[in-house]
Order: sequence, then structure tokens, then C-alpha cells
Amino acid sequence: MQDTLAEFREIQSQDAFALQNSKLLKVRLDEVTVQARLGSMVAYQGDVTFEHAGSGGIGRMFKKAVTGEGSQLMKISGTGEVFLADQAQDVHLVHLQDDYITVNGRNLLAFDAGIDWDIKRVEGASSMMGAGLFNLALHGTGFVAILSDGPPVLLDVGAAPTFADAQAAITWSSGVSTGIRTDFKMKNLIGRGSGETIQMAFSGEGWVLVQPSEGRVEPTTQGGGSSGGGLSSLLNG
Repeated sequence: MQDTLAEFREIQSQDAFALQNSKLLKVRLDEVTVQARLGSMVAYQGDVTFEHAGSGGIGRMFKKAVTGEGSQLMKISGTGEVFLADQAQDVHLVHLQDDYITVNGRNLLAFDAGIDWDIKRVEGASSMMGAGLFNLALHGTGFVAILSDGPPVLLDVGAAPTFADAQAAITWSSGVSTGIRTDFKMKNLIGRGSGETIQMAFSGEGWVLVQPSEGRVEPTTQGGGSSGGGLSSLLNG
């Protein structure tokens, strides 16, 4: 019977982060401690410990109070291997070398515990403007695993003025600045006809990765939604 399932055998790799296929990530814990999206573990082998990652300092606790967000990351450590995924979304690896990227919270799967993170608001965005406008800034050296709802496209921000739906822009590089563009002429003309009059504007030198979707619909917590653009699910006070 195993011969008929041979194409699904585990892929062996010496890398700390290794894709098993386009939707499943394997992390070798002998090499690294990892922070991951809470609930993203689908399997593991070995002696593995899972614990709440915490908010990581007074500054981030203050931002939790301001944004209504907090941490729902889990810290994974031990020996062995852990397999991570989220709703069969595509997984992409970015390796940082003393650099930083900004990630839409709902599109973050996992990252090396040695990478620092902080909550960042899109410049010019009001806290009432809706999803995608609070994001995570990740800085340091190591791997970051990003989720996309379908195959994304990598846009060169320096090549032309670049704009995207706040929920479709999933990550962008250092050297890229963000802002808000409001175009009321676009009302009810594109997408779902709801929030598309407000777009993220990208400038500078670098790239932005855009998914072919406005994102998976995630359940809101009792008592109302959040303006966190996915941080409300990744980060929870």
C-alpha cells in the first residue's frame, strides 16, 4: 500500500524550514525554536513543547491596548520535527539576513524565534478604516513563512506607482513605504464593492507580494470585529 502513496513521502532536508509541498511546512526543532500561528500545527514527531508566546514586552502591551490586539502566537521548542499549515493555503519562505519585512497578520504562518516583531500601522490610516491596516514588522535573521490564498504575484514597487487592496497585499520588503489612497470613483466598480475605495499605496525601492484574493473570511470575536486586518486572529489581547 505504501508504494501507491510514495509521492507523499516526507521530504528530507537539512534546512531548519523546508516545504513538504506548496501547502505544508516542516520545521526542524533541533536547529531552531519557532513562533507560529496558534492552531497551525498539523503533526509532529519527537519531543515537542507548545506554549503561548506572550506579547513580548511593555511596548507591545501598550500597542495591544491602543489597537485592541494581542498575541496569539505559540512558541514551539524541543527536539524533532513539526509540520505547520493553515486551511491548505500556499506557503512561501522568506529568508531575512539582518533585514525586515512587513506582513499582513492573517498571512503569517511562522518565523524563527530569534526574529523580533512589532505591530505597525499603515501611515495615514485611521484605526476605523478597516482590515489590512495594522500589520506585523519582522526584523532580524532567519526564516519567515508566509501564507497566500492562491498563487501570489511579486510586484516591483520601484517600476511604477503601485496600489493594492489592503487585504490582498500580504507582505512587502524593507525600503518600501506605505500610505493610503482614497478613490471614491471606484465605489462599487471592482471586487466586492465594499472597501475598494480605500487602497494601500506603495512607494520606494523594493517589492510587494499580492495574493489573488481578499483573504479568507475569519470569524469575528463576540462583541464586534477589529480593524487589525488579520491581527485580530493572530494577535488577541
